[in-house]
Amino acid sequence: MTSAALELFDKHAASLRAAGLACRERSYFTLFPETPDRHRGGAAASAAGIAAFHAQLGRAFELDQPGALDRIGGEISPYTLEPLGIDYPRADIDDLFAAARSAMPAWAAATQQARLGVCMEIVDRLYENVFETAQAVMHTAGQSGPMSYAGSGTNALDRGVEALAYAQAAMSDVPAAALWERRFGSTTIRLRKRYQLVPRGVAVCFACATFPTWNAYPAMLASLATGNPVIVKPHPTAVLPMALAVRTFREVIAGAGFPPNLVTLCVDTVEAPIGKLLVKHPQTAIVDFTGSARFGSWVEANAYPALCYSETSGVNTVVVESVDQLEPVIRSLATTMSLFSAQMCTSPQNIYVPRDGIRHAGGRIGADEFGAQLAQAMGSIAADPQRAAPIMAAIQAASTPALIDQMADAGSRRGRVLLASSPYAHPEFAHARTRTPLLVGIEAGARDLYGEERFGPIGFVITTDDRNAALAEAAADARAGGGITAFLYSTDEPYTERAIAAYSAAGAQLTCNLTGPMPLNFAAAYSDYHVTGLNPAGNATLTDLAFVASRFRITQSRAPAT
Repeated sequence: MTSAALELFDKHAASLRAAGLACRERSYFTLFPETPDRHRGGAAASAAGIAAFHAQLGRAFELDQPGALDRIGGEISPYTLEPLGIDYPRADIDDLFAAARSAMPAWAAATQQARLGVCMEIVDRLYENVFETAQAVMHTAGQSGPMSYAGSGTNALDRGVEALAYAQAAMSDVPAAALWERRFGSTTIRLRKRYQLVPRGVAVCFACATFPTWNAYPAMLASLATGNPVIVKPHPTAVLPMALAVRTFREVIAGAGFPPNLVTLCVDTVEAPIGKLLVKHPQTAIVDFTGSARFGSWVEANAYPALCYSETSGVNTVVVESVDQLEPVIRSLATTMSLFSAQMCTSPQNIYVPRDGIRHAGGRIGADEFGAQLAQAMGSIAADPQRAAPIMAAIQAASTPALIDQMADAGSRRGRVLLASSPYAHPEFAHARTRTPLLVGIEAGARDLYGEERFGPIGFVITTDDRNAALAEAAADARAGGGITAFLYSTDEPYTERAIAAYSAAGAQLTCNLTGPMPLNFAAAYSDYHVTGLNPAGNATLTDLAFVASRFRITQSRAPAT
């Protein structure tokens, strides 16, 4: 262990202990204030981060790593629809793996305290530069400024620290040595046993287009803390956030006296993807994948013998059976279904309503009237650009508007379009790619329309025969299509217990009767488990012991004790 790494562990030990306690108690905890005005660097840090982002535009991104072949780049801002003009070094894949393997022995030989100290310092440096990262996320993923700062900045960093807390717990569970003795006949055998944590090998981390940092930070840090080098494969439309992260990782690692090639960047293009080559590379030991269900299923099927940790897409459902007050429920659903134009893996899509309506304090409201009121509430958000911009933000993928139009056409032929989708005028960016939500009313049974994730601002109000059918259909969506999260509104306690059991069996997390200012799909680090691994939405959980414990294995030696 270098003295620099020792100092870093001491510097961050209290924070790591607090994070570990929060994980055990599942209580509220954060190391990073979620609002920019409370950043430790103040207004100067914000100005410096924004200036750094703008200074990078139109220039080559400098990253001193091995294997450079040429330079590529093609990111386009969803807000300006202009190219960022940034290119990145395209590296030879074999050279990256060779560099990672060469860097690994010194890192693997370090104590867990050394690795954890370096990793915590990386997190601290990422927070220091969070304003630049937020700008990068905004102009690649299309998130709003506040979401880019909080969701892809501070919350993502908390998820990273959460992974480090579990890595520490998993590694600390293995003693370095033990004295073992037992009598065999008249003889007492005494053995001195030593246990060694051995990292798996090179990890490949795929970052997604719409939330690149939120899954990548914990994956990268979990692998690194347990001794494994990481090759980061960003989505070609959202390279900059991960390029900034990789540069920070490398700088901190080198500053602590370890080889910076423990973390490298591997870029490609939409026209010439290299994901399959990375997954099938003979030196790939771990794959962390976040992205589409289609490619994710291929990764899960083909990663072996590498370990695979995946999060893909989810058909997230809502069952509205009975409520005390209808208006808060509709307001919460409307806001959550509009948030970031439903470009999150936890966004609700399918809302199931019994044909005979929803009981509430004023009587009963039918499925059609419920759909109309929800459409009105969503439309009121979209109608006010000043309100819509921070909530709905921009559309990340150029293909999403065509999908919305396709679903609108199918919905008009097979059901009813309750709320039509159209661009809205962003008050700051005149050319922003935007679309207001589409809401379709339809009868149960049209699973070819709503039985898979329709990524973007697309929702369905689905009428079922009764409340039992509503619950059965919703749980089936999660089980077959993959459900990350689900929502229930019911004042009937036995029905609620049935719903909890049904969604648990389908492997989906359930939120019951939540209204108020918190988005329904907000996932709290250190408290909420994200993805269960029990349905097609993914096989790993952020974050639990299983997410880190198999990233290393244990060897032992034993000899007679003297």
